Amino acid sequence: MDSAVNRREFVQMTAAGSAACLGWAAVPGLFPYSAGLGPVSARLPGSKARIARLYMGTSHGLWPKPNLDFPAEIRRYESEFAKLQDELADVDFVVDELVTTTESVAGLRARLQDVDGILAIHFNIGVGPILREVLGAGKPTVVFAQPYSGHEWVGFGALQREELGARLECLLTSDYSQLAVAVRPFRAIHHLREARILNLTTRPFETYAAAMQEKFGTEIVRLERERVLAAYEGVSESDARTEAAHWMRGAAQVVEPPAEDVYRSSRLALALERVVREEEATDITIDCYGSMWDGTIQLPAYPCLGFTRLNDLGYGGICESDLASAMTHVLFRGLVRRPGFISDPTVDESNGTIVLAHCLGTTRMDGPPGPAAPYKLRTVMERQEGVVPQVEMRVGQKVTQAILVGTDFLPYFTGEIVDAPVGLDVDRGCRTKIVVKVDGDVTRLWKNWSAGLHRQTCYGDITQELGMFCRFLDIRMADEAA
Repeated sequence: MDSAVNRREFVQMTAAGSAACLGWAAVPGLFPYSAGLGPVSARLPGSKARIARLYMGTSHGLWPKPNLDFPAEIRRYESEFAKLQDELADVDFVVDELVTTTESVAGLRARLQDVDGILAIHFNIGVGPILREVLGAGKPTVVFAQPYSGHEWVGFGALQREELGARLECLLTSDYSQLAVAVRPFRAIHHLREARILNLTTRPFETYAAAMQEKFGTEIVRLERERVLAAYEGVSESDARTEAAHWMRGAAQVVEPPAEDVYRSSRLALALERVVREEEATDITIDCYGSMWDGTIQLPAYPCLGFTRLNDLGYGGICESDLASAMTHVLFRGLVRRPGFISDPTVDESNGTIVLAHCLGTTRMDGPPGPAAPYKLRTVMERQEGVVPQVEMRVGQKVTQAILVGTDFLPYFTGEIVDAPVGLDVDRGCRTKIVVKVDGDVTRLWKNWSAGLHRQTCYGDITQELGMFCRFLDIRMADEAA
Protein backbone atom coordinates (compact mmCIF):
# COMPACT_ATOMS: atom_id res chain seq x y z
CA MET A 1 0.00 0.00 0.00
CA ASP A 2 1.28 3.43 -0.87
CA SER A 3 2.66 5.22 2.17
CA ALA A 4 0.66 8.31 1.25
CA VAL A 5 -2.68 6.60 1.93
CA ASN A 6 -4.41 8.60 4.64
CA ARG A 7 -5.94 7.30 7.84
CA ARG A 8 -9.52 7.28 6.53
CA GLU A 9 -8.57 5.33 3.39
CA PHE A 10 -6.52 2.84 5.41
CA VAL A 11 -9.27 2.15 7.94
CA GLN A 12 -11.81 1.60 5.16
CA MET A 13 -9.46 -0.74 3.31
CA THR A 14 -8.63 -2.66 6.50
CA ALA A 15 -12.32 -3.09 7.36
CA ALA A 16 -13.12 -4.48 3.92
CA GLY A 17 -10.06 -6.70 3.84
CA SER A 18 -10.61 -8.13 7.30
CA ALA A 19 -14.22 -9.01 6.55
CA ALA A 20 -13.22 -10.68 3.28
CA CYS A 21 -10.38 -12.74 4.73
CA LEU A 22 -12.60 -14.00 7.54
CA GLY A 23 -15.38 -15.00 5.18
CA TRP A 24 -18.09 -12.94 6.87
CA ALA A 25 -21.01 -11.51 4.96
CA ALA A 26 -20.57 -8.29 6.91
CA VAL A 27 -22.73 -5.20 6.79
CA PRO A 28 -20.73 -2.46 5.01
CA GLY A 29 -18.25 -0.91 7.40
CA LEU A 30 -18.71 -3.55 10.09
CA PHE A 31 -16.95 -6.86 10.53
CA PRO A 32 -18.63 -9.02 13.20
CA TYR A 33 -15.83 -10.61 15.13
CA SER A 34 -15.31 -13.36 17.61
CA ALA A 35 -12.07 -14.14 19.42
CA GLY A 36 -12.42 -17.76 18.34
CA LEU A 37 -12.31 -17.06 14.61
CA GLY A 38 -9.36 -16.89 12.25
CA PRO A 39 -6.46 -14.45 11.89
CA VAL A 40 -6.93 -10.81 11.02
CA SER A 41 -4.69 -8.18 9.45
CA ALA A 42 -1.13 -7.84 10.75
CA ARG A 43 -1.02 -4.22 9.66
CA LEU A 44 -1.38 -1.44 12.21
CA PRO A 45 -3.96 1.33 11.87
CA GLY A 46 -2.47 4.22 9.91
CA SER A 47 0.15 4.61 7.22
CA LYS A 48 3.48 2.83 7.02
CA ALA A 49 6.49 4.02 8.99
CA ARG A 50 8.99 5.84 6.77
CA ILE A 51 12.57 4.68 7.33
CA ALA A 52 15.89 5.41 5.67
CA ARG A 53 18.15 2.39 5.14
CA LEU A 54 21.74 3.45 4.58
CA TYR A 55 24.60 1.06 3.86
CA MET A 56 27.83 2.69 5.09
CA GLY A 57 31.11 1.70 3.49
CA THR A 58 34.42 3.26 2.42
CA SER A 59 36.39 2.49 -0.72
CA HIS A 60 39.67 2.81 1.18
CA GLY A 61 38.73 0.53 4.10
CA LEU A 62 41.08 -2.46 4.47
CA TRP A 63 39.16 -4.24 7.26
CA PRO A 64 37.44 -6.72 7.41
CA LYS A 65 39.13 -7.21 4.01
CA PRO A 66 40.32 -5.09 1.09
CA ASN A 67 37.97 -4.59 -1.84
CA LEU A 68 34.84 -5.64 0.03
CA ASP A 69 32.12 -6.33 -2.55
CA PHE A 70 29.47 -3.79 -1.53
CA PRO A 71 26.79 -4.94 -4.03
CA ALA A 72 27.19 -8.52 -2.78
CA GLU A 73 26.91 -7.31 0.83
CA ILE A 74 23.74 -5.39 0.00
CA ARG A 75 22.23 -8.47 -1.68
CA ARG A 76 23.03 -10.52 1.41
CA TYR A 77 21.25 -8.01 3.64
CA GLU A 78 18.31 -7.82 1.24
CA SER A 79 17.87 -11.58 1.57
CA GLU A 80 17.79 -11.18 5.36
CA PHE A 81 15.22 -8.39 5.13
CA ALA A 82 13.10 -10.63 2.90
CA LYS A 83 12.92 -13.17 5.73
CA LEU A 84 11.46 -10.40 7.93
CA GLN A 85 8.79 -9.29 5.47
CA ASP A 86 5.89 -10.05 7.81
CA GLU A 87 7.48 -8.09 10.66
CA LEU A 88 8.24 -5.23 8.27
CA ALA A 89 4.87 -5.24 6.48
CA ASP A 90 4.07 -1.76 7.81
CA VAL A 91 7.47 -0.24 7.02
CA ASP A 92 8.57 1.63 3.89
CA PHE A 93 12.29 2.12 3.25
CA VAL A 94 11.72 5.41 1.48
CA VAL A 95 15.47 6.09 1.30
CA ASP A 96 17.57 3.04 0.43
CA GLU A 97 21.15 3.97 -0.49
CA LEU A 98 24.81 3.00 -0.31
CA VAL A 99 26.78 5.92 1.14
CA THR A 100 30.58 5.90 0.81
CA THR A 101 31.46 9.54 1.53
CA THR A 102 30.21 12.36 3.73
CA GLU A 103 29.25 14.19 0.54
CA SER A 104 26.94 11.34 -0.50
CA VAL A 105 25.15 11.63 2.86
CA ALA A 106 24.92 15.40 2.57
CA GLY A 107 23.24 14.94 -0.81
CA LEU A 108 20.50 12.94 0.91
CA ARG A 109 19.87 15.46 3.67
CA ALA A 110 16.62 16.82 2.22
CA ARG A 111 15.20 13.30 1.78
CA LEU A 112 16.15 12.35 5.34
CA GLN A 113 14.04 15.12 6.83
CA ASP A 114 10.84 13.22 6.10
CA VAL A 115 11.75 9.88 7.73
CA ASP A 116 10.86 8.48 11.15
CA GLY A 117 14.31 7.05 11.67
CA ILE A 118 17.53 5.90 10.03
CA LEU A 119 18.89 2.35 9.98
CA ALA A 120 22.62 2.63 9.23
CA ILE A 121 24.30 -0.67 8.31
CA HIS A 122 28.06 -0.76 8.96
CA PHE A 123 30.14 -2.44 6.23
CA ASN A 124 33.82 -1.73 6.87
CA ILE A 125 36.42 0.38 8.63
CA GLY A 126 36.56 4.13 8.24
CA VAL A 127 32.84 5.04 8.35
CA GLY A 128 33.15 7.31 11.39
CA PRO A 129 32.89 10.59 9.44
CA ILE A 130 29.99 9.15 7.40
CA LEU A 131 28.12 8.23 10.58
CA ARG A 132 28.65 11.70 12.01
CA GLU A 133 27.17 13.18 8.86
CA VAL A 134 24.19 10.84 9.19
CA LEU A 135 23.64 11.93 12.79
CA GLY A 136 23.74 15.51 11.62
CA ALA A 137 20.30 14.94 10.09
CA GLY A 138 18.95 14.96 13.67
CA LYS A 139 16.89 11.79 13.21
CA PRO A 140 16.74 8.75 15.54
CA THR A 141 19.43 6.43 14.21
CA VAL A 142 20.26 2.77 14.83
CA VAL A 143 23.63 1.40 13.67
CA PHE A 144 23.61 -2.31 12.86
CA ALA A 145 27.14 -3.72 12.94
CA GLN A 146 27.80 -7.43 12.60
CA PRO A 147 31.17 -8.81 13.77
CA TYR A 148 34.03 -7.90 11.42
CA SER A 149 32.31 -4.71 10.29
CA GLY A 150 35.11 -2.45 11.46
CA HIS A 151 36.65 -0.98 14.58
CA GLU A 152 34.33 2.03 14.93
CA TRP A 153 32.38 0.30 17.70
CA VAL A 154 35.09 1.30 20.21
CA GLY A 155 33.86 4.88 19.89
CA PHE A 156 30.12 4.34 19.73
CA GLY A 157 29.65 4.67 23.49
CA ALA A 158 31.58 7.93 23.60
CA LEU A 159 29.63 9.19 20.59
CA GLN A 160 26.35 8.47 22.38
CA ARG A 161 27.50 10.71 25.22
CA GLU A 162 28.08 13.59 22.82
CA GLU A 163 25.23 15.92 21.90
CA LEU A 164 25.50 14.68 18.31
CA GLY A 165 24.92 11.10 19.44
CA ALA A 166 21.93 11.75 21.70
CA ARG A 167 19.68 9.93 19.21
CA LEU A 168 22.08 7.08 18.45
CA GLU A 169 21.55 3.42 19.33
CA CYS A 170 23.75 0.53 18.22
CA LEU A 171 23.16 -3.19 17.70
CA LEU A 172 26.45 -5.10 17.52
CA THR A 173 25.32 -8.60 16.62
CA SER A 174 25.44 -11.46 14.14
CA ASP A 175 21.70 -12.05 14.68
CA TYR A 176 20.01 -10.66 11.59
CA SER A 177 16.58 -10.86 13.24
CA GLN A 178 17.73 -7.82 15.20
CA LEU A 179 17.23 -5.82 12.01
CA ALA A 180 13.54 -5.94 12.86
CA VAL A 181 14.25 -4.84 16.43
CA ALA A 182 16.20 -1.89 15.03
CA VAL A 183 13.17 -0.42 13.26
CA ARG A 184 10.58 -1.00 16.01
CA PRO A 185 11.26 2.26 17.87
CA PHE A 186 10.86 4.16 14.58
CA ARG A 187 7.51 2.46 14.06
CA ALA A 188 6.38 3.42 17.57
CA ILE A 189 7.38 7.05 16.98
CA HIS A 190 5.43 7.02 13.73
CA HIS A 191 2.26 5.49 15.16
CA LEU A 192 2.24 7.70 18.24
CA ARG A 193 2.38 10.67 15.91
CA GLU A 194 -0.53 9.28 13.87
CA ALA A 195 -2.65 8.05 16.78
CA ARG A 196 -6.04 9.62 17.42
CA ILE A 197 -7.57 8.65 20.76
CA LEU A 198 -11.28 9.21 21.44
CA ASN A 199 -12.08 9.92 25.10
CA LEU A 200 -15.69 9.57 26.22
CA THR A 201 -15.85 11.49 29.49
CA THR A 202 -17.23 14.70 30.95
CA ARG A 203 -14.01 15.32 32.89
CA PRO A 204 -11.36 17.82 31.74
CA PHE A 205 -8.24 16.42 30.07
CA GLU A 206 -7.16 19.26 27.80
CA THR A 207 -3.85 19.95 29.56
CA TYR A 208 -2.75 16.32 29.29
CA ALA A 209 -3.89 16.12 25.67
CA ALA A 210 -1.91 19.24 24.76
CA ALA A 211 1.24 17.81 26.36
CA MET A 212 0.87 14.52 24.45
CA GLN A 213 0.35 16.29 21.16
CA GLU A 214 3.32 18.58 21.68
CA LYS A 215 5.71 15.75 22.65
CA PHE A 216 4.49 12.80 20.56
CA GLY A 217 2.06 14.25 18.03
CA THR A 218 -0.78 12.13 19.46
CA GLU A 219 -4.26 13.63 19.17
CA ILE A 220 -6.65 13.05 22.06
CA VAL A 221 -10.17 14.33 21.42
CA ARG A 222 -13.41 14.35 23.37
CA LEU A 223 -16.15 11.96 22.27
CA GLU A 224 -19.72 12.86 23.16
CA ARG A 225 -22.08 10.27 24.62
CA GLU A 226 -24.74 11.17 22.07
CA ARG A 227 -22.37 10.18 19.26
CA VAL A 228 -22.05 6.68 20.70
CA LEU A 229 -25.79 6.37 21.35
CA ALA A 230 -26.54 7.30 17.74
CA ALA A 231 -24.06 4.69 16.49
CA TYR A 232 -25.65 2.10 18.79
CA GLU A 233 -29.08 2.82 17.33
CA GLY A 234 -27.57 2.52 13.86
CA VAL A 235 -26.53 -1.11 14.39
CA SER A 236 -29.26 -3.49 13.28
CA GLU A 237 -30.63 -6.07 15.67
CA SER A 238 -29.72 -8.91 13.30
CA ASP A 239 -26.06 -7.83 13.10
CA ALA A 240 -25.86 -7.44 16.86
CA ARG A 241 -27.42 -10.85 17.49
CA THR A 242 -25.03 -12.45 14.99
CA GLU A 243 -22.11 -10.85 16.83
CA ALA A 244 -23.50 -12.01 20.19
CA ALA A 245 -23.83 -15.54 18.85
CA HIS A 246 -20.16 -15.46 17.80
CA TRP A 247 -19.08 -14.49 21.31
CA MET A 248 -21.29 -17.02 23.07
CA ARG A 249 -20.38 -19.83 20.69
CA GLY A 250 -16.66 -19.06 21.05
CA ALA A 251 -16.73 -18.95 24.86
CA ALA A 252 -15.65 -21.92 26.92
CA GLN A 253 -18.56 -21.02 29.21
CA VAL A 254 -21.12 -18.24 29.59
CA VAL A 255 -21.14 -18.01 33.37
CA GLU A 256 -23.33 -15.16 34.63
CA PRO A 257 -24.47 -12.86 31.78
CA PRO A 258 -27.92 -13.49 30.31
CA ALA A 259 -28.13 -13.64 26.52
CA GLU A 260 -29.80 -10.24 26.34
CA ASP A 261 -26.83 -8.59 28.08
CA VAL A 262 -24.45 -10.24 25.60
CA TYR A 263 -26.65 -8.91 22.80
CA ARG A 264 -26.51 -5.32 24.11
CA SER A 265 -22.76 -5.53 24.69
CA SER A 266 -22.27 -6.90 21.17
CA ARG A 267 -24.39 -4.14 19.69
CA LEU A 268 -22.31 -1.55 21.54
CA ALA A 269 -19.14 -3.31 20.37
CA LEU A 270 -20.18 -2.89 16.74
CA ALA A 271 -21.13 0.71 17.44
CA LEU A 272 -17.71 1.48 18.98
CA GLU A 273 -15.94 0.05 15.93
CA ARG A 274 -18.12 2.19 13.69
CA VAL A 275 -17.35 5.34 15.70
CA VAL A 276 -13.61 4.64 15.67
CA ARG A 277 -13.68 4.14 11.92
CA GLU A 278 -15.86 7.13 11.11
CA GLU A 279 -13.86 9.41 13.40
CA GLU A 280 -10.62 8.22 11.73
CA ALA A 281 -9.38 7.18 15.17
CA THR A 282 -7.05 4.43 16.30
CA ASP A 283 -8.12 4.06 19.95
CA ILE A 284 -11.03 4.75 22.26
CA THR A 285 -11.32 5.01 26.02
CA ILE A 286 -14.46 5.53 28.10
CA ASP A 287 -14.89 6.85 31.65
CA CYS A 288 -16.81 3.70 32.56
CA TYR A 289 -16.02 3.97 36.29
CA GLY A 290 -16.54 7.71 36.47
CA SER A 291 -18.68 10.18 34.58
CA MET A 292 -20.28 7.43 32.46
CA TRP A 293 -21.50 5.62 35.58
CA ASP A 294 -23.30 7.18 38.53
CA GLY A 295 -25.00 4.15 40.00
CA THR A 296 -26.33 3.03 36.63
CA ILE A 297 -24.40 2.75 33.38
CA GLN A 298 -24.84 5.84 31.19
CA LEU A 299 -24.51 3.75 28.02
CA PRO A 300 -26.71 0.91 26.72
CA ALA A 301 -24.15 -1.61 27.96
CA TYR A 302 -20.66 -1.86 29.41
CA PRO A 303 -17.98 -1.24 26.75
CA CYS A 304 -15.74 -4.16 27.77
CA LEU A 305 -16.69 -6.53 24.94
CA GLY A 306 -16.18 -3.73 22.45
CA PHE A 307 -12.76 -2.94 23.89
CA THR A 308 -11.71 -6.58 23.59
CA ARG A 309 -12.90 -6.67 20.02
CA LEU A 310 -10.97 -3.52 19.09
CA ASN A 311 -7.80 -4.75 20.80
CA ASP A 312 -8.06 -8.09 19.00
CA LEU A 313 -8.40 -6.29 15.67
CA GLY A 314 -5.28 -4.19 16.21
CA TYR A 315 -6.95 -0.97 17.39
CA GLY A 316 -7.22 0.09 21.02
CA GLY A 317 -9.99 -0.17 23.58
CA ILE A 318 -8.82 1.19 26.93
CA CYS A 319 -10.69 1.09 30.25
CA GLU A 320 -11.73 3.92 32.55
CA SER A 321 -10.70 6.91 30.46
CA ASP A 322 -7.12 6.07 31.39
CA LEU A 323 -5.12 8.24 29.02
CA ALA A 324 -1.69 7.18 30.31
CA SER A 325 -2.64 3.56 29.64
CA ALA A 326 -3.97 4.57 26.22
CA MET A 327 -0.64 6.18 25.34
CA THR A 328 1.22 3.10 26.58
CA HIS A 329 -1.11 0.90 24.54
CA VAL A 330 -0.22 2.84 21.38
CA LEU A 331 3.46 2.58 22.29
CA PHE A 332 3.30 -1.21 22.71
CA ARG A 333 1.35 -1.57 19.48
CA GLY A 334 3.89 0.50 17.57
CA LEU A 335 6.89 -1.29 19.04
CA VAL A 336 5.83 -4.92 18.79
CA ARG A 337 2.31 -4.91 17.28
CA ARG A 338 0.79 -6.33 20.45
CA PRO A 339 -1.88 -4.91 22.77
CA GLY A 340 -1.49 -4.14 26.43
CA PHE A 341 -3.46 -5.59 29.33
CA ILE A 342 -4.48 -2.98 31.90
CA SER A 343 -4.35 -4.26 35.47
CA ASP A 344 -5.03 -3.57 39.11
CA PRO A 345 -2.01 -5.26 40.75
CA THR A 346 -1.68 -6.94 44.13
CA VAL A 347 1.61 -8.23 45.57
CA ASP A 348 2.56 -11.55 47.19
CA GLU A 349 6.02 -11.24 48.77
CA SER A 350 5.92 -14.86 49.96
CA ASN A 351 6.70 -16.15 46.49
CA GLY A 352 8.01 -13.07 44.68
CA THR A 353 4.91 -12.60 42.52
CA ILE A 354 2.53 -9.86 41.57
CA VAL A 355 -1.05 -10.59 40.54
CA LEU A 356 -2.20 -8.47 37.61
CA ALA A 357 -5.97 -8.42 37.36
CA HIS A 358 -8.66 -6.60 35.44
CA CYS A 359 -12.11 -7.61 34.31
CA LEU A 360 -11.37 -6.75 30.69
CA GLY A 361 -9.25 -9.39 28.94
CA THR A 362 -7.87 -9.34 25.41
CA THR A 363 -7.80 -12.69 23.64
CA ARG A 364 -5.07 -11.93 21.10
CA MET A 365 -2.20 -10.85 23.30
CA ASP A 366 0.25 -12.02 20.59
CA GLY A 367 -1.29 -9.44 18.25
CA PRO A 368 -4.12 -9.75 15.73
CA PRO A 369 -2.54 -12.47 13.55
CA GLY A 370 -1.71 -14.60 16.58
CA PRO A 371 -3.75 -17.36 18.22
CA ALA A 372 -6.84 -16.55 20.24
CA ALA A 373 -6.75 -17.50 23.92
CA PRO A 374 -9.69 -19.32 25.57
CA TYR A 375 -12.22 -17.13 27.36
CA LYS A 376 -15.38 -17.24 29.42
CA LEU A 377 -18.08 -14.60 29.41
CA ARG A 378 -18.47 -13.10 32.88
CA THR A 379 -19.99 -10.08 34.58
CA VAL A 380 -17.95 -7.11 35.75
CA MET A 381 -16.82 -8.38 39.16
CA GLU A 382 -17.35 -5.26 41.29
CA ARG A 383 -20.82 -4.59 39.91
CA GLN A 384 -22.02 -8.09 39.14
CA GLU A 385 -23.44 -6.93 35.82
CA GLY A 386 -22.35 -6.30 32.25
CA VAL A 387 -20.31 -8.64 30.04
CA VAL A 388 -16.53 -9.13 29.98
CA PRO A 389 -14.33 -11.82 28.42
CA GLN A 390 -12.39 -13.56 31.18
CA VAL A 391 -9.28 -14.58 29.24
CA GLU A 392 -6.92 -17.42 30.06
CA MET A 393 -3.48 -16.04 29.24
CA ARG A 394 -0.45 -18.23 28.53
CA VAL A 395 1.48 -19.65 31.48
CA GLY A 396 5.24 -19.55 30.93
CA GLN A 397 5.01 -16.36 28.87
CA LYS A 398 7.52 -13.57 29.53
CA VAL A 399 5.85 -10.19 30.02
CA THR A 400 6.79 -6.55 30.37
CA GLN A 401 4.71 -4.12 32.39
CA ALA A 402 5.12 -0.37 31.95
CA ILE A 403 3.32 2.95 31.99
CA LEU A 404 4.19 6.20 30.24
CA VAL A 405 4.05 8.84 32.97
CA GLY A 406 3.64 12.31 31.54
CA THR A 407 6.06 12.99 28.71
CA ASP A 408 9.39 11.96 30.23
CA PHE A 409 9.20 8.92 32.57
CA LEU A 410 8.55 5.22 31.96
CA PRO A 411 8.69 2.86 34.97
CA TYR A 412 8.66 -0.83 34.10
CA PHE A 413 9.44 -4.36 35.24
CA THR A 414 9.57 -7.79 33.62
CA GLY A 415 8.57 -11.27 34.72
CA GLU A 416 7.01 -14.57 33.72
CA ILE A 417 3.39 -15.71 33.98
CA VAL A 418 3.32 -18.64 36.40
CA ASP A 419 -0.46 -18.91 36.75
CA ALA A 420 -3.57 -17.63 34.99
CA PRO A 421 -6.50 -18.57 37.22
CA VAL A 422 -9.86 -18.47 35.46
CA GLY A 423 -11.94 -20.86 37.55
CA LEU A 424 -14.80 -19.94 39.83
CA ASP A 425 -12.68 -21.00 42.78
CA VAL A 426 -10.78 -17.69 42.65
CA ASP A 427 -13.65 -15.31 43.37
CA ARG A 428 -11.57 -12.32 44.46
CA GLY A 429 -10.28 -9.51 42.33
CA CYS A 430 -11.08 -8.82 38.72
CA ARG A 431 -12.05 -11.53 36.23
CA THR A 432 -8.90 -11.86 34.10
CA LYS A 433 -5.80 -12.56 36.19
CA ILE A 434 -2.17 -13.42 35.65
CA VAL A 435 0.28 -14.25 38.41
CA VAL A 436 3.70 -12.94 37.40
CA LYS A 437 6.99 -14.06 38.95
CA VAL A 438 8.92 -10.80 39.00
CA ASP A 439 12.42 -10.56 37.52
CA GLY A 440 14.13 -8.85 40.40
CA ASP A 441 12.89 -8.01 43.89
CA VAL A 442 9.12 -7.79 44.36
CA THR A 443 9.61 -5.91 47.65
CA ARG A 444 11.73 -3.32 45.90
CA LEU A 445 9.06 -3.19 43.20
CA TRP A 446 6.25 -2.14 45.54
CA LYS A 447 8.49 0.27 47.42
CA ASN A 448 9.47 1.95 44.15
CA TRP A 449 5.90 1.98 42.80
CA SER A 450 4.64 5.39 41.73
CA ALA A 451 2.16 7.11 39.43
CA GLY A 452 -1.03 5.36 40.45
CA LEU A 453 -2.44 1.86 40.16
CA HIS A 454 -2.91 1.02 36.50
CA ARG A 455 -0.14 -0.31 34.26
CA GLN A 456 -0.12 -1.97 30.85
CA THR A 457 1.30 -5.48 30.41
CA CYS A 458 2.59 -6.75 27.09
CA TYR A 459 3.64 -10.24 26.03
CA GLY A 460 7.42 -10.57 25.69
CA ASP A 461 10.48 -8.95 27.21
CA ILE A 462 10.48 -5.73 25.20
CA THR A 463 12.91 -3.77 27.35
CA GLN A 464 15.40 -3.48 24.49
CA GLU A 465 12.84 -1.82 22.24
CA LEU A 466 11.53 0.37 25.06
CA GLY A 467 15.08 1.44 25.88
CA MET A 468 15.79 2.58 22.34
CA PHE A 469 12.47 4.40 22.11
CA CYS A 470 13.06 6.18 25.42
CA ARG A 471 16.56 7.24 24.38
CA PHE A 472 15.29 8.70 21.13
CA LEU A 473 12.57 10.73 22.86
CA ASP A 474 14.50 11.70 25.98
CA ILE A 475 12.37 9.63 28.38
CA ARG A 476 13.80 8.35 31.65
CA MET A 477 13.25 4.59 31.98
CA ALA A 478 13.48 2.85 35.35
CA ASP A 479 13.22 -0.82 36.37
CA GLU A 480 11.21 -0.67 39.59
CA ALA A 481 12.23 -4.16 40.66
CA ALA A 482 15.97 -3.64 40.23
